[in-house]
Amino acid sequence: MAEYTYLLDIAIILAVTKTLSLFSKKINLPAVVGSLLAGIILGPVLLNIIQPSETITNLAELGVIVLMFEAGLETDLKELKKSGLAAFVIALLGVLVPLMIGAIVMYVYDKNMMQAIFGGTILTATSVSITVDTLQEMGKLKGRAGTAILGAAIIDDILGILLLSLITSIGGSGSMHLGSILFVLFKMAAFFVLALVSGCLIYRFFQWLLPKNEERKRRIPVFAFAYCLILAYISELFGIADITGAYLAGVVLCSLSQSDYIHSKVEVVSYMLITPLFFASIGLKVNVDGMTKDIILFTIIISIAAVLTKILGCGLGAKIMHYTNNEALQIGMGMVCRGEVALIVANKGMKANLMDERFFSPMVIMVVVTTLVTPILLKLAFRGKEGEGC
Repeated sequence: MAEYTYLLDIAIILAVTKTLSLFSKKINLPAVVGSLLAGIILGPVLLNIIQPSETITNLAELGVIVLMFEAGLETDLKELKKSGLAAFVIALLGVLVPLMIGAIVMYVYDKNMMQAIFGGTILTATSVSITVDTLQEMGKLKGRAGTAILGAAIIDDILGILLLSLITSIGGSGSMHLGSILFVLFKMAAFFVLALVSGCLIYRFFQWLLPKNEERKRRIPVFAFAYCLILAYISELFGIADITGAYLAGVVLCSLSQSDYIHSKVEVVSYMLITPLFFASIGLKVNVDGMTKDIILFTIIISIAAVLTKILGCGLGAKIMHYTNNEALQIGMGMVCRGEVALIVANKGMKANLMDERFFSPMVIMVVVTTLVTPILLKLAFRGKEGEGC
């Protein structure tokens, strides 16, 4: 019966996440906060009754992909075009500020320059999955601030991959290889060219697939979801995070007349199973065994730095691009969450011997902290008149 334990684990996660999500709403917090706390409670920090199995891990990853696909479907292309340069400036400063501050904090605790730079690289990551869920819940995803966050997150992902590739290359050989950097840039350019060309063809295919009378057919969301998964898979082949491919798939289809219908069907799959598993899986990764006083202090400092550097960096970028003070604050807070992106970077660093084991748990806790505070900060940032700053 051991091979069927994952069924009980999933049932427990769904029940606890939903219960705590309802409680979160009762105290005027986003439901996602409850889902994250469920993972922490069920994991090694407290009850330790669920171990993240391969099945749960894979379903959680699928949850991230679906969330970003939904975000792409809700993208306003007109607003995205307007915020293209702004998104780049926001992402650039949102990478540089955490990189520098994070590296300084790491170097103070461990006089290893390569490890310090890698620690800063972890802080550059941004995962807007939770931001997307929170903004959707508040009805604030569309508009200047929400579109800027999504656009900047995509560029942030690209810059983060460049950094990770560069640091991994240096760490492996002790020197910078221009050939490696050029190869990474070539792969990225090739992926986006492929995504653009295939996107045009896919869009035409869906226009042909849609019934002339605009009748809603279930084949439409099925093919749309298949396209999302294929592009997510292809993006990974090119060394780019799968969530970028999933988001781009949603962007390609967001202008279809039945994009709302596609979104409504995908959303059912999302909230019934895979999204709660994703949020809970983050909490399940936290482990505080064997942490010394110095490491605990480091955890606190790096968590504070992670929150402040994104707010300062992305907020400054938004101000440079003439966003209002309120919008700059909203954008900065929306980019705080590190989520699965930072965990992926940290895992790769461990495998490449770029980070000491004792710093892994603090980084995971930092991810959880930024994940927990992001919806709370967004709730505060968007509080006020309906539609203000959006």
